[in-house]
Amino acid sequence: MKAIALLSGGLDSTLAARLVLDQGIALEALNFMTVFCTCTNRDATCLASQKAVETLGIPLKVFNVSEEYLDVVKDPRHGYGSNMNPCIDCRIFMLKKAKAYMEESGASFIVTGEVLGQRPMSQRRDAMRLIEKEAGLDGLILRPLSAQFLPITIPEKEGWVDRAKLLNIQGRSRKPQIKLAEQFNIRDYPCPAGGCLLTDPGFGHRMKDLMDHDPGFFLNDVHLLKFGRHFRLSPDAKLVVGRNEEENRKIETFARTGDVLLKAAHYPGPVSLLRGSDDERELEKAASITARYGKGKAMDHVEVNYKKVEEVDHQSLFVSSVEERDTKGFMMIE
Repeated sequence: MKAIALLSGGLDSTLAARLVLDQGIALEALNFMTVFCTCTNRDATCLASQKAVETLGIPLKVFNVSEEYLDVVKDPRHGYGSNMNPCIDCRIFMLKKAKAYMEESGASFIVTGEVLGQRPMSQRRDAMRLIEKEAGLDGLILRPLSAQFLPITIPEKEGWVDRAKLLNIQGRSRKPQIKLAEQFNIRDYPCPAGGCLLTDPGFGHRMKDLMDHDPGFFLNDVHLLKFGRHFRLSPDAKLVVGRNEEENRKIETFARTGDVLLKAAHYPGPVSLLRGSDDERELEKAASITARYGKGKAMDHVEVNYKKVEEVDHQSLFVSSVEERDTKGFMMIE
């Protein structure tokens, strides 16, 4: 008998997989990555899930679904959580993908690390039922950590797994899971379950600003949200200012045709990216803010070079560094 385990690499999904493995079920781990994941490396690989499968001794299949997932974020049928997290629609999306892979790989059911009552939006009893139904997986999702509080599943009815060996964990306390991890000698679980930027208030604010001003945004726009200081200069103009050399390089990497790059000519300082407008007034604001975060901010006038990404030659503006108090009116939450 074979099952597919949805594995974030967090403690809950790792424990759930271990409980099913201990019942003699062959498991393959499945991980869905998006641009919003917080536990990926530079090669866009999920570090946490890799570490977990090494501990469990099972194979791992990783799918990057970032492009498709943007449609879920833009218009979630079941709404958002406390920030910009469309948790119910996210879960339906992932489980539909898992169902297709389950059928393709010859597996019989899906294992998840969900805990009843742990999250207010997607791990309520009614939400779990809704998600299961809309994903087309009635009775085929086994949640080993909370199974004894939930309706009996097909794997239990058929005797593939022993319900008596499944658990009755519920609520937000992590103590039962930590105790179980000690019993299983699972000690390294670096990424908490659900390591998602959309649940972060600061990132959520940036995301909402993007959606409000550019509802047809692309993956590139989301990547850019992860770096620098963000300023909304006008409904059409946004400025991103690097905070260090690494962020400067990232900002240049994600610059695209039509964007304007700015940098002080004679003093060390940030690379800035102006997106959405090259109006003269916005350029001057962008140059003044760029000067504010460079070494020449105390000078009466600072020369700032600027050019569109697709252009070869730069032009220059001489500006005064904007006062910090004047940036707060259009600085987005960090």
